[in-house]
Amino acid sequence: MVLDDLSAIQAIERAAFSAPWPTNAYRTELETNKLAHYLVVRVGEEIAGFAGLWLMVDEAHVTTFAIAPAWRRNHLAERLLVALLDVALDRRATEATLEVRLSNLPARRLYEKFGFRPVGLRPRYYTDNNEDALIMTTEPLRSPEMVARLAARRAALEAAPDPVKLAVPGTDTVRGR
Repeated sequence: MVLDDLSAIQAIERAAFSAPWPTNAYRTELETNKLAHYLVVRVGEEIAGFAGLWLMVDEAHVTTFAIAPAWRRNHLAERLLVALLDVALDRRATEATLEVRLSNLPARRLYEKFGFRPVGLRPRYYTDNNEDALIMTTEPLRSPEMVARLAARRAALEAAPDPVKLAVPGTDTVRGR
């Protein structure tokens, strides 16, 4: 992710989240947060999604993750999560952690595919509706199980069809966090 991507990121952010990050949050993350690493997924020239993590000591903490509504169900979230975990591995993280809304079953299923498992709860974590967050973490990223899981996900993605933009009435984006 670069500064020129921010208008597209904000559009996806508004479509995906009931409590989007403020406009200047990503600018600040990109310009000043040395712990932060942000990625975008593109289909052609269009940004279809984004994700970020903070590397804190040896833990990769996923801070945000969203796919534009018109690009969902195209395996882009899986491709983005593989790339994000690759960043974590490149930065020598030993595990990855995230928070997800209890009600966000599609996101939870995605994370479970990649070996994230529930380890705790953050009561009233989300300020828009006081919903609890489920804390999820992976096994050690270099464990034989995680290496095999990531290899299997990569193989499945190699066989997946090319993304096709969906018609989403009243919007051109998708939900995620």
